[in-house]
Amino acid sequence: MNTEKALVWFRRDLRDTDHAPLAAALSQAGQVYCVFVFDRSILDALPSRADRRVDFIHGSLVALDAALRARGGGLIVRHGHTQDEIPALAQHLGVDHVFAGRDYEPAAKTRDAEVGERLAARGIRLHLVKDQAVFDGDSVLTQAGKPFTVFTPYKNAWLKRLTAADIAPIDSRGALAPAPEGSIPSLAEIGFAPTNLAALGIEPGMAGAARLWADFCAGRLQRYASLRDFPAIKGVSYLSVHLRFGTLSIRELARTALAEQADSWLNELIWRDFYFMIMDRFPHAAVRAFKPEYDAIQWDDWPEGLAAWQQGRTGYPLVDAAMRQLNHSGWMHNRLRMVVASFLTKDLGIDWRQGERYFADWLNDFDLSANNGGWQWAASSGCDAQPYFRIFNPVTQSEKFDPEGRFIRRYVPELARVPDKYLHAPWTLPRREQEALGVIIGRDYPAPIVNHAAAREKTLARYSVVKKGG
Repeated sequence: MNTEKALVWFRRDLRDTDHAPLAAALSQAGQVYCVFVFDRSILDALPSRADRRVDFIHGSLVALDAALRARGGGLIVRHGHTQDEIPALAQHLGVDHVFAGRDYEPAAKTRDAEVGERLAARGIRLHLVKDQAVFDGDSVLTQAGKPFTVFTPYKNAWLKRLTAADIAPIDSRGALAPAPEGSIPSLAEIGFAPTNLAALGIEPGMAGAARLWADFCAGRLQRYASLRDFPAIKGVSYLSVHLRFGTLSIRELARTALAEQADSWLNELIWRDFYFMIMDRFPHAAVRAFKPEYDAIQWDDWPEGLAAWQQGRTGYPLVDAAMRQLNHSGWMHNRLRMVVASFLTKDLGIDWRQGERYFADWLNDFDLSANNGGWQWAASSGCDAQPYFRIFNPVTQSEKFDPEGRFIRRYVPELARVPDKYLHAPWTLPRREQEALGVIIGRDYPAPIVNHAAAREKTLARYSVVKKGG
């Protein structure tokens, strides 16, 4: 009889199926407990006590606890500082091992190292298991044995390295040690309030993930490449928050994409692994430009411009609609993330870190690796980024990806009556027609905060320090 005990520390893997740390614990120990920590080091720094992510996590924990109890176990939930809570609980339960999914963010790696040291001092071993990525560590390297810094060769090597075993489901079934009843504190008990998740149609937990995944696979997965860039169309998966918190397995998504030959969708999953790898191997990117020469750029200190961008009142309808969507729902279409990031950095001349921080505060699916990678891509300072002289035109982007203005009109209702011809650049609408429609630019909707052509020239000059080598 196996007398060893293990504790599975859930983090961003809030499911009980196809779960690598849980499977590893069940194979190692006869008694397996499960825990989640509401980490005050993270929660206390959040800008609002009504945070959709905390609400989503809480709902997902309730569902996870129910699934674990159906197996004879349950979820122990703590609210405190992880470095204190995990070692104390592990010692209290008398476990020999703690298992958790590997994380790649600098702060998380520092936390895990400290937890590992404190556990080791108690004679307990911490095992960090790959779960949220298909490949990590040294799995995908250049022929010189170094990490890739360009996506396409990384993708090619990733695909060449892939075998069926890498994305096969992991059997994490098995009986669990019981947990005390009523272990999950309410949102109020951890200092938070309910949000509008239900009104937004966001269902936390494994059931919510399964519903969205089935809906996506029913028709849109095969058409993803042709639909993905149009925010007014239901073309994407809407799974990002579920991927962020692990309510479904990356292996299942990759397995299905490969089987369906949905290459465009699979590319997005490979980008996810790529950005995890970049953050893991180049942690300086979390706070500085990935390409050091881009730290020489002098950004404008423009609080009013930043506020206008944040509030969706720049005078550029697609940018404003996207920012209002973010503020309302905590989500933004990926095409629009690129548009608004380019606008902040290359039209307003504001440091990409200001935009990255705002997204970090408001995105339901905020993930440091992907968020940082996307912002540095837009600012041209990241790995495999767009060239600094490629500057999105917010008007032509609007005309191309929201040609009928359906998305704009949904989030910028003051422009609802503006004809398609003028909707993407409403300041070109003749004054007489503005008055007839009751939409005066500069009164009912802002005039453009910058002139794009002039801003483009200023940006090219700003980036000249990079061209000159500093």
